[in-house]
Amino acid sequence: MDRDQMLARARQILQTNDRGGYTVPTQGLYPFQWNWDSCLTALGLQHLDPHRAWVEVETLMAHQWEDGMVPHIVFHEPSDSYFPGPEVWQTRRPTPTSGITQPPVLGLVLEQLWQRGDRSPATQARCQALMASADRWHAWFHRCRDPQGTGLVALLHPWESGRDNSCDWDSALAAVPAEGIGPYRRRDTQHVDAAQRPTQFEYDRYVALLECFRALGWDNSRTHDASPFRVVDPGFNAILIHSDQALGRLALEFGMGDLAAACQSRTSRGLRALGGLWSDAHGQFLPLDRCTGQLVASPSVGGLLPVLVLEPGPRQDALVSRLEDLLRKAPFGVASHDPDDARFDGRRYWRGPTWLIVNYLLIKGLRAHGQAQLADRIVDASLRCIERAGCSEYYHPVTGEALGGGKFTWTAAMVIEFLTRQPRAHAAVT
Repeated sequence: MDRDQMLARARQILQTNDRGGYTVPTQGLYPFQWNWDSCLTALGLQHLDPHRAWVEVETLMAHQWEDGMVPHIVFHEPSDSYFPGPEVWQTRRPTPTSGITQPPVLGLVLEQLWQRGDRSPATQARCQALMASADRWHAWFHRCRDPQGTGLVALLHPWESGRDNSCDWDSALAAVPAEGIGPYRRRDTQHVDAAQRPTQFEYDRYVALLECFRALGWDNSRTHDASPFRVVDPGFNAILIHSDQALGRLALEFGMGDLAAACQSRTSRGLRALGGLWSDAHGQFLPLDRCTGQLVASPSVGGLLPVLVLEPGPRQDALVSRLEDLLRKAPFGVASHDPDDARFDGRRYWRGPTWLIVNYLLIKGLRAHGQAQLADRIVDASLRCIERAGCSEYYHPVTGEALGGGKFTWTAAMVIEFLTRQPRAHAAVT
């Protein structure tokens, strides 16, 4: 495919998966609105219809909980093609939602939408309303997921990370008791080869955590201390810090001093605390199991995402070196787990495959900190996946094989982003 063909197919996918006020990730496998999918998809939608891009995130944020949490799924319409559905979550929301959250990319997306938009008073009003909602969400993270005030927030469920079955969670997930969970039937393996999806062992524990929080009535003031799974993920925290930085810049531009000060306070504490997750031996950041107090030796892409927020220096240099090493090992984008690790599986979801949305976040951090050449290499590797296999959910990082769901919305959005916003992409793809 040439550049125009790639763009045409990506736009068609966004239109196919558009449900009016929100997009679904793909038909069948994911029939509802997902949190960080929608936010990142808005970047692609802006090239088709700027108003529609704002609607995408406004629809998501209309279902923010009263305490500030933004759920990871909004169940707008019934569908029996996905488990667990609203009848399992039982969150008792006016429009059913899940009871956990996802990576808070909203702040960085709002900054992009505003910078590229018409900057009219009406658009500014939309942006400021969403900024207030994002601020409430970020404050919720620090209140409910960092009750000791360490500066870093914990995940209480692997699904919250967006990297569901990453090797990062293996030891913490194995400690979750799963005896006595209710019977259930997975739907994901009806749409995708089971060899590309989380294992049954993992799924049992996903369900066990859901049932634990459901028994607490989804009371977020209690779930942190009650959860048998509490992991501090450097990638998730880097995204939160970066989004707070973006919110802070917008707040200064709009003269919202109180919001700017709140963002500055949160980011300063987060950046100081992030250093405690650094591993010289691995040359990257590692997760912390808050239940055991130990760092988890897992060389995944989550420990590289702090390129979003690190200033130039030895640790940023080490992350760049790790990324260059991963690209030498796998030519089709940044592998989600190091291929040299015995647990690497290039076909199984987040245990090895490359994802264009993660590539986008890495590219964004690299470009912001003077690493344009490496960012160009990741753009080119991402587009090779599309040339070879179209807009799939994820790809084998060594062979480029298409994996997971097909005609995937946020992959298509990233293709549009790379081809319209990355100068190197215009030259690399002809």
